[in-house]
Amino acid sequence: MRHFISAADVPNLDALVQKALDFKKFPFSQKQIGSNKRIGLLFLNPSMRTRLSTQVAAQNLGMEAIVFNIGSEGWALEFAEDAIMNGTTVEHVKDAAPIMGQYFDILAIRTFPSLKSREDDYSERYIQQFINYCGIPVVSLESATLHPLQSLTDIITMEETIAPWTETRRPKVVLSWAPHVKPLPQCVANSFAQWVNKWGKADFVITHPEGYELDTAFTNGATIEHDQQKALQDADFVYVKNWSSYNDYGKILCSDPAWMLTTASLNVTRKARVMHCLPVRRNVELSSEVLDSPASLVTQQASNRVWAAQAVLHSILEAY
Repeated sequence: MRHFISAADVPNLDALVQKALDFKKFPFSQKQIGSNKRIGLLFLNPSMRTRLSTQVAAQNLGMEAIVFNIGSEGWALEFAEDAIMNGTTVEHVKDAAPIMGQYFDILAIRTFPSLKSREDDYSERYIQQFINYCGIPVVSLESATLHPLQSLTDIITMEETIAPWTETRRPKVVLSWAPHVKPLPQCVANSFAQWVNKWGKADFVITHPEGYELDTAFTNGATIEHDQQKALQDADFVYVKNWSSYNDYGKILCSDPAWMLTTASLNVTRKARVMHCLPVRRNVELSSEVLDSPASLVTQQASNRVWAAQAVLHSILEAY
């Protein structure tokens, strides 16, 4: 594996999941592979779990992790080709990225969509420019359209939870839209759909109000259902996440509080386990009653971020 930007970069998902679960048992078993190697963690927007888990994962492999917050600690970067740089940007990515390629062995980058231009956001210009010019492996810590480390974590969490009954039936996984106080990108939802489809071990349903359809490039293979209770029927896992409109790009079309997941919502499921990528708006997206109940996997899910990142970094170091 050269880069880690989407599910398409993973040749064998089962093997990668197993590697992560092995690291969960033996975190320091490959401490030498990263000896005398550095990973640069570049953040164009804030992070908590992604930043900390990737730092821990790198250190577990013997790597030195250096964090750089571009917005507050460095020059404003220009990404447009042939830009006339007479505005607020100070340095072009063409000049910055090759230097970073000299400083680090792996470059991990977190970007965020503008939610203004779908064409610009879905071009993934920021992360692609780093891939084009840095000359070293690039790991996405979230991009304008995808969050692959989160989605790998989600698959790992379901794999370790479903083991007792996977031989008798396929689990039913439901991705449920939830209300939020501000427009959020489609990254996590796109990515979760992409990875569940690649996983191929579940019956997959996406439920949301009309107008919140995602890009079919990510959702093909899933059943789309606008009735949340119908979608939740017999579910084994419910992944809760808000996203803004894809077609009416970046807009909030509906904020119906009835879409918040509650214990009553879960009555039609098979005692479903509930997932969320965090941070979560309590009693807006998910009720506190659900989050604090045995049904909630959010803490287990978040802790697995370390093992997902460690498996990815190890695979890149192993290959290169």
